[in-house]
Amino acid sequence: MSKEKSAGIKVVATNRRARHDYDLLELIEAGIVLTGTEIKSVRANQVSLQQSYVQQRNGELFLVEANIAQYEHGNRENHDPKRPRKLLLHRREINKLINTVQQKGLALIPVRVYLKNGRAKVEIALARGKRKFDKRQDLAKRDDERRIERALREKYR
Repeated sequence: MSKEKSAGIKVVATNRRARHDYDLLELIEAGIVLTGTEIKSVRANQVSLQQSYVQQRNGELFLVEANIAQYEHGNRENHDPKRPRKLLLHRREINKLINTVQQKGLALIPVRVYLKNGRAKVEIALARGKRKFDKRQDLAKRDDERRIERALREKYR
């Protein structure tokens, strides 16, 4: 049984571009303020984190440009799919993140959205942008590892 299943975690969406475009320095779990139709869409895996980021407004953190699709069985009170959503963190965590981002020129990037014991959570990362050289180097390293794995598999068949 995997670690995530034993902890009651169901991954809903991941931001695969985050690991490609950024060096993830620190991962932080945060809650998300959602409406009724939004949580139903999250439970139906209707979430996309492409082009999303975390923004600071008035001393609070918001998940911006994350797309939570409209609930198909919703009514006229259905939510706006791209509305900013408030993140739930302790005050000291928010202050620490805001100070770190301002001082070191880092970014806050959502990495994945998941359900933990029935509650929607987002994993955000303190990240530093990669340069083209770094991306190429990572791709070359991954290709080399794949080649080695393939060679080992062929050898021990």
